[in-house]
Amino acid sequence: MTRIVPPLRLGVNVDHVATLRNARGGVLPDPVRAAQLACAAGADGITAHLREDRRHISDADMRRLKDVLLVPLNFEMAATDEMVALAIDLAPHACCLVPERREERTTEGGLDVLGGGIDLARKVERLGAAGIRVSLFIAPDEDQIARAADIGAAVVELHTGAWCEFVAAGETARAGAEFARLANAARQGAALGLEIHAGHGLDCATAGIIAALEPVRELNIGHFLIGEAIFAGLEGAIRQMRHAMAQGRAAIGTGTAA
Repeated sequence: MTRIVPPLRLGVNVDHVATLRNARGGVLPDPVRAAQLACAAGADGITAHLREDRRHISDADMRRLKDVLLVPLNFEMAATDEMVALAIDLAPHACCLVPERREERTTEGGLDVLGGGIDLARKVERLGAAGIRVSLFIAPDEDQIARAADIGAAVVELHTGAWCEFVAAGETARAGAEFARLANAARQGAALGLEIHAGHGLDCATAGIIAALEPVRELNIGHFLIGEAIFAGLEGAIRQMRHAMAQGRAAIGTGTAA
């Protein structure tokens, strides 16, 4: 018997449109235009990571996104006093706190919620008091998820990067073990009252598999979509992704999900 399952949202990260712009300088391509095209193609929200070194998205980009978007804006950021102050001033729909190191090419690993102590808890409290929904980008670890709930986060975004790397490398056993961790983390977080998101390294194939985890409510995807847009256009890439997500979600309702 087919049953109704909760919908799955797609958040599109436009960071790497800004990366391409900044490689040459000037104003093109415009990440704000990319965000608008993404929304027209079916994105439910837009994510942008304002890094401390401003390597791609700029402060001005964030303000323009906030001014023009009719969908939720997710401000991805390091858990620093500077970024908390900027977020409170900007007042996006949500903030996703991530680990950040200047030497990394992209976000590596999940946020250490356990090691963040009272300082991280206070930042989460400040953002929440400003009416901003707080998400923590974490590895699928039971202790990290429990601590995220303890300090009042509304959302955890599960880091799917390790799983995606194992899948791409054909390491079946390790991919299976990591997926089991993700599935367990999604169930645990949902049982604790957290909304479950997932992201990092996802393409259409892996997104379709993650979509079949019923507790997951949102996928946040950037690099693959911006890369695929070279070949299929941004709207085409997003439509392909939505199709893959819909197929994965449908497997829950028909009882064929893994």
